[in-house]
Amino acid sequence: MNWANVDWGAIGIATIETLQMTGFSLLFTVLIGLPLGIILFLTGPNQLLQHGSLYQGLSLVVNVLRSMPFIILLIVMIPLTRQLTGTSLGVAGTIPPLVASAAPFFARLVENVFKELDPGASEACEAMGANAGQTVFLALLPEAKTGLIAAMVVTAIMLVGYSAMTGAVGGGGLGDLAIRFGYQRYRTEVMLITVVILIVLVQLIQWLGDYWIMRINRRIS
Repeated sequence: MNWANVDWGAIGIATIETLQMTGFSLLFTVLIGLPLGIILFLTGPNQLLQHGSLYQGLSLVVNVLRSMPFIILLIVMIPLTRQLTGTSLGVAGTIPPLVASAAPFFARLVENVFKELDPGASEACEAMGANAGQTVFLALLPEAKTGLIAAMVVTAIMLVGYSAMTGAVGGGGLGDLAIRFGYQRYRTEVMLITVVILIVLVQLIQWLGDYWIMRINRRIS
């Protein structure tokens, strides 16, 4: 391994691109997945807005997108990605497929978080005449805060891994660097560095999430 010829500037740029892909994708994933998860919960069996056909339809879409391998979804979405962002390459070209894959996953996590809550809170709101929106914002979301943060952490870690896969189609970031310079040019040191950086990013995300949850639990107690 030739450490002297490592282009640390390129590695720094690739790391920033990975952070951008993960950050923007997580933002749009939460903006889409949180309401979708809430709707799945509310329209599910024995819930406030129970609606069998709507729930089954949304659940089918979520399951289909979740079950599709990301690398296939990435390729299938290239025409749509070009329509949305003007390119299928780089940071901008990776965000739509990342969101399309992560939002259904996050929505299902959100639904499960709400299902695990004590039904007493929503029942008390219903008894006081609160509608579904008031119940969600005044009772369910505050109770589900730590669970939702944990779901965001899991989703963010998944996005880090998926962002590396986008390098297979020129998506940029550490995955693209590892494939073009590490794999295709047989630069083992570049592969090793990218793996270490990805591991550090995952550990940092997990630590920040755990710290955030701990702070919230302290305030509640």
